[in-house]
Amino acid sequence: MDFVEPLLGIAEKLYSLCKEAKANKSRCSRLAERVRLLMDLLQTVNSLGAQTELVKKGLEVLKVTLESAQEEVKKYTSTNRLKRFLKAYDLGEEFGMLNERLRDAAQLLSLSLQAEQKEKLNNIFSEERRRKEDEADRKKDIKEMMTLLQSLAEETKETVDAVHEKVDSTNKDVQVIKAMLESLKRPSLHLEDIKEIKPDELKFDFPRNPIMTSPSSEVYKGEYNKFTVAIKRYKHASNTTPEQVRSIFNKEVETMKRFESPNILRMFGICVMEGDGPSPIYLIVMELCEKGSLRQVLDGNCKLSWERRACMSLDAAQGLYRLHQSEDKFKVHGCINSSKFLVDDGYRVKLGGFELAKTESSLKRNKNGNISSLCYCSPQQLQNINYPYDRVCEMYSFGIVLWEIATREIPFKDCPSPKEIKKKVCEERVSDPLPEDCPRDLANLINSCRSYDPFCRPTAGELVDKLRKMVQEMRTEGVRGAMASEME
Repeated sequence: MDFVEPLLGIAEKLYSLCKEAKANKSRCSRLAERVRLLMDLLQTVNSLGAQTELVKKGLEVLKVTLESAQEEVKKYTSTNRLKRFLKAYDLGEEFGMLNERLRDAAQLLSLSLQAEQKEKLNNIFSEERRRKEDEADRKKDIKEMMTLLQSLAEETKETVDAVHEKVDSTNKDVQVIKAMLESLKRPSLHLEDIKEIKPDELKFDFPRNPIMTSPSSEVYKGEYNKFTVAIKRYKHASNTTPEQVRSIFNKEVETMKRFESPNILRMFGICVMEGDGPSPIYLIVMELCEKGSLRQVLDGNCKLSWERRACMSLDAAQGLYRLHQSEDKFKVHGCINSSKFLVDDGYRVKLGGFELAKTESSLKRNKNGNISSLCYCSPQQLQNINYPYDRVCEMYSFGIVLWEIATREIPFKDCPSPKEIKKKVCEERVSDPLPEDCPRDLANLINSCRSYDPFCRPTAGELVDKLRKMVQEMRTEGVRGAMASEME
C-alpha cells in the first residue's frame, strides 16, 4: 500500500527523536516503545495489500497523530529548544493525550490482523496497563525535570553576572523556572481522591452575589483551606424533591471523578449542609475559572488573536475528547454549548456542566423548543426528534462552539424562530459564515464539524490531532516572527 511507506518513515523519525530526548525521557522512551509496536503493525498492514475503507481512514488519522507526536517530542531534544518552549508549554501534559490517540489508531488498525497480533496489541495498549505505566513515567520525568530546571536556573543566573545588559529578562527567566519548580512539587489535583468537605471549612457569600446561575444551580466564589474556589450550590426548587436534587448532585460527582485532564473542570470535594433536615443543601467545591464561561469571554472586550483562538479551540476539543473516550456507557455530554466551557485566568478552556448530561432516551423526552438549544442541534435531530443522539451529533454542536470562538457572534442570531433555524440548516443547508481573515485550516475544520453529512464530521480525536498541529505551526511562525523582528 503506497500510503503505508510514508507512514513508516514518519514513525521511524519519531522513534529516533524519542531516543534523543533530553527531558521527559521516561515518557519519550515509553512513547518510542509504543511507536515501535505500531511500526510492526504497519509492516503487517502493508503485507496484507488492499484494505477496507475503515483501515484506510485509520491510516490517515494515524498519520496526523504521528506528525503531532513528532512536533511534541522535538521540544525535548535540545537544551536551547527546551529553554525557549518551557514558557509556552505545559511540562509534558500532552503525552497522555498522544498515547490515547495512538491507542485509538492501534485498535482501529488491529481489526485487519490475526487474533494473535490483536491480543498482543491490545495488551500493550490496555487502559489499566497504560495508565499505570504513564503515571510511573510521569513521576520519574518530573523528578528529572526538576533537576534539569534547577540546572537551567543556575546556568541562567551565571548569565546574569556575565551579561549585565540582559539582567531584567534573564531574572524573569529565573523566576519562571522557579515557579515551574514549585508547581512540580505540588500534587496533581486530578490524581487526588474527591473527599467530603465539612461545612465549616468553606467560606462564601450565600445567598448573595452568585457569579453564575442556571435553572438547577448557583455558583459562588468562595474559599477552602485559604484557597480561592468556585462553589456550586444545587437549588431545591418548589417542584424538585430533595431526592431529585441528590440524584443530580451524585451524577455530577460521579462524572467528574472519572476524568484526568487539564481541560475538564477539576473538583476538590463535596459538601452536604443541613443533611439531616427536610431540605439539605448540596455543594460541589471546584477550581475557580476566573474569566467565567466561554460565552462570557467571547462577549467581552478582550483581544483574541487567531493563535489564542486556536489554542482555546484545542483546549475545548481535548476536554470533549477526554469525555468521549471515558467509558463505553458514557460517551456524550448531552448539552454542548459555549456556556458549558469555562475559561481560567490563563485563557485555558475547561469542559464542565455535567449535571445536564443526559442519556439518549432522556434527550428524546426533553426537547423543549428553546431557540438557544436548537442552535446546537444537528440537522438530523432537527428533522427527526427520535434520531439517536450520539457523539456525531455532539460534534455538530461542538462545531457551532468553534464557530463562536472564531466569530465571537451568537449563532443563528438572524433566525428568530425554531422554524427558521430548521429551514436554514435542513432545507437550505447553509451555515453562518466565518470571518474572511480566519485561517484556512481552521475554517476547514470548523466547516467539517458543521457538515450536514454526519460521516464527514471528524471524531474528537481527529480534531485534537489537527488542532494541535495547527497550534504548533502558529507558535513556530510566531517564534520566527519574533526572532526576525529582533534582528531588524
